[in-house]
Amino acid sequence: MPPLSTMKAIVTEKTGGPEVLEVRAHHPVPTAGEGQLLVKNQTIGINYIDTYFRTGLYPSTKPEILGREAVGTVVGVGPGANPYNFKVGDRVAWLSTGSYAEYTAVPQAKTVKVPDELSDEDVLGSFLSGLTVLSLAKETYPVQKGDWVLLHAAAGGAGFLMTQILKSIGATVIGTAGGPEKVELVKSLGADYVIDYRSEEGKDWVKQVKEITHGRGVDVVYDSVGKDTWEGSLEAVKRKGTIVWFGNASGPVPPLPLPKLSPKCVKVARPTLFGYIETREEFEFYVNELFNLLKSGDLKVKIHKVYPLDQVAQAHSDLEGRKTTGKLLLKA
Repeated sequence: MPPLSTMKAIVTEKTGGPEVLEVRAHHPVPTAGEGQLLVKNQTIGINYIDTYFRTGLYPSTKPEILGREAVGTVVGVGPGANPYNFKVGDRVAWLSTGSYAEYTAVPQAKTVKVPDELSDEDVLGSFLSGLTVLSLAKETYPVQKGDWVLLHAAAGGAGFLMTQILKSIGATVIGTAGGPEKVELVKSLGADYVIDYRSEEGKDWVKQVKEITHGRGVDVVYDSVGKDTWEGSLEAVKRKGTIVWFGNASGPVPPLPLPKLSPKCVKVARPTLFGYIETREEFEFYVNELFNLLKSGDLKVKIHKVYPLDQVAQAHSDLEGRKTTGKLLLKA
């Protein structure tokens, strides 16, 4: 157990902007219940989904501690069965809730031991977002060599990883990004075409996709932007193509009239990672895939910045202001 009964934590009492993220210096340390571990967090991942719970786009009970992933050290094992043989001192990565804190009680079933050769930054630069994009490319729409793929926000935390994974499969990738610096970054990852949606020409990115594909459209669109891109994604996809919506960076996709899908026989999906890793076997399958890609060097991570825990409001502001490329982390 930790030596102290209180900890630093970021508590959200109400929905709103980054200012609702309150630093609490003496928040109670949780207790590991049955099937749980108490983890002292060292490095914490920030994900766009955290902003959805903060603003209320995704409903959640307040007050709450945001954050869905961290790497840290096991300091306590809850009572009952310990099927995965965790012990105090293990370095672990976990997916759950409540990571914006020095300590979190987390489910054993969504916790894994971290190989010594992987750094905290390697793991959290790719953990929740890497597992997400692997499941999107393998299950939501199983990408095949030669497929044409349109990937929105290709320089973001998920897009940076997905560009690499799509190219490793052998897809032809059209990425969108905002500004010359992000465009160059996506090109460096191997994307075949990159559209700067902030440029005059790139504002009509649908026209550019049509020109690149000689009017055919793409096999699949991976769209984490949402409100600003959903109609264009429907235009850019080919007949009998697929659109995967997996984020709301500009706001949610509005209610979709199903007849809009009819002219091109379009298939749509709105998956969530946790639907693909519900069982321990599924979770371990994707974690092993991810860790093997990291250990081999076939998947590179990009850390935008590591913020102190009490600067999480600034981190949220930077993320929502589209001032970032790659992953934002916190140090507990």
